[in-house]
Amino acid sequence: MNFRKLLLVDDEEGVRRFLGLSLMDLGYEVETADNGRDALETFDRFRPDIVFTDIKMPVMDGIELLKRIKERSPDTEVVMITGHGDLDLAIESLKFDASDFITKPISNDVLEVSLERARERFTMKRSLREHTENLERMVEEKTRRIVELERQNAACQVVNGLSTALESVSREVETGSGLFNELPCLVSIHNRYLEIVAHNTLFEERLGNQVGNNSFDIYSDRDSAGNACPVQKTFQTGKGQHSRETFLGRDGEEIPVTVYTAPLPNNEGEIELVLDISVDMTELQRLKDELLTTRYKYQRLFDEAPCYITVQDADLNIVEANRLFKRDFGEVEGHFCFEAYKHRKEPCPDCLVDKTLLDGEARQRETVVTTLSGEQKHVLVQAAPLHDASGRVFQAMELSTDITEIRRLQDHLTSLGIMLGSMSHGVKGMLTSLDGGIYRLESGLKKGDAERVDAATRTLKSMIGRVKKMVLDILYYAKSRELETEAVDASEFLRDTAGIAGEKARSAGVEFMRTIPDGLGELRADTAALSAALINFLENGVDACEGRDNGRLELTAKRRGADLVVTISDNGMGMDRETREKIFTLFFSSKGKRGTGIGLFISNQTIEQHGGSIGVDSAPDKGSAFTITLPLAG
Repeated sequence: MNFRKLLLVDDEEGVRRFLGLSLMDLGYEVETADNGRDALETFDRFRPDIVFTDIKMPVMDGIELLKRIKERSPDTEVVMITGHGDLDLAIESLKFDASDFITKPISNDVLEVSLERARERFTMKRSLREHTENLERMVEEKTRRIVELERQNAACQVVNGLSTALESVSREVETGSGLFNELPCLVSIHNRYLEIVAHNTLFEERLGNQVGNNSFDIYSDRDSAGNACPVQKTFQTGKGQHSRETFLGRDGEEIPVTVYTAPLPNNEGEIELVLDISVDMTELQRLKDELLTTRYKYQRLFDEAPCYITVQDADLNIVEANRLFKRDFGEVEGHFCFEAYKHRKEPCPDCLVDKTLLDGEARQRETVVTTLSGEQKHVLVQAAPLHDASGRVFQAMELSTDITEIRRLQDHLTSLGIMLGSMSHGVKGMLTSLDGGIYRLESGLKKGDAERVDAATRTLKSMIGRVKKMVLDILYYAKSRELETEAVDASEFLRDTAGIAGEKARSAGVEFMRTIPDGLGELRADTAALSAALINFLENGVDACEGRDNGRLELTAKRRGADLVVTISDNGMGMDRETREKIFTLFFSSKGKRGTGIGLFISNQTIEQHGGSIGVDSAPDKGSAFTITLPLAG
């Protein structure tokens, strides 16, 4: 570094111009700034060796600039420029490691002296740092050498100690006494001719008396010295060996062992003997096989269980799922349960697993989930804690049983009961009307009043028609029935249906817009059932907009190929994904106590019976749109 880059900071343009010229004449590369903020930007780009800065400046004064520069580059020299009235501030700047301060007006002599002082400080700091780094490096090298010498000395002591200990072990094995005869291991001593010279009692019990035999004779897969056994490798390399081997027992059975060998040097450091300590792995292998069998059984149970099973961690991540869950919801390991199950972006507010992880209590509830194929399933969800070795709850298992068919039958019976209960009141009213009609008919006949007889007849026909329709509705819930279809003009049918729903929209203050062109084609429909289904969608749209400013309901119809496409949309409250997936479920309602949860269920069934389909597009506070597609006749 040549100490030639200089940054001049002063809010007076004249000072910057004339002082800058003087500095450039002295051989410095000069950049200028008129306030502290701009000076910092220039400093980061220019990286000067020395900074001359005025103390009093707008935006950021010289003291603050000094602090910021020292934070960025402690080695940069900063000289403060001050007037006679700012001496106290100039002296204060020295506390923040300013190199010097000079007062205005600045003469060339003062400027050169200040620059020389800054250069000397800079050179001294760099020399001191280099000296310190050299000293630290020397200390580090000496320390490393001392540690290495101590390590070598310790290693020598360890080797001597091991040699002494191994000699003692050898004597214990040879004499048949001591600790190694009590160890539950197969211990043997081998010489450099690869002969077994001694072994402990357990070795003899398991393999027979092998003293004098070749070292490789005890292995099941080695029949010559050319196929090196661990003992031979120890003599060849001078290092202990560790390997999995198989011994031949005294009755010819195979004994799996883990072999550890260690060289035994003599006083001259030459390897004279090898110590072989082998651990019988028979019991361990049996336990491992038993563990594998048990794990396989539990995995089979886990995968073959006729219900959905997941294991979730404290963050609600699915760490394991059984085969049935993966089939219906995909490969979900590593995903959040609420993503896989409910297609949500955040945890469910009443999450069972979360509560179980907190208090360790098992719990259950019923809910509806949607599979990858879009099929909705009623499930009974149970959550249970999983404990680690210390008894702490670290995961939870969620087990969900598919009760869709049970709920379907229950819902069918329940809906039949609800319908019968509600219809009983209607039947009672119609019976009263029939009594009245019969009375008027009898009275007209007695009096010969033809007009009275005609009025009574019309009343009786109307009541009989209503009774007929009610009976058909009951049959509809009790069992499947064929639609009573007829050919109708689609445009007229939709206009009539819209007219029925128009009154409710007007009463609720909701704007109802209809776009139903002529010539939509002919539709085969059970007009009563299909009209009721469409009115249900329209009235739900009115309910969604009720109480909202500028509520709007719209019905549009168009022909698309051989299909009639009817779209009923509103700008009401809208629905989230979970609600969209449940709206056609019996007794599910988003209206609270105002809804029965039957209407859209019936409407969906009616559309499907007509060979149609329903598409739903909705988002919270964005409104909803139901697209109903029906096949046209011919």
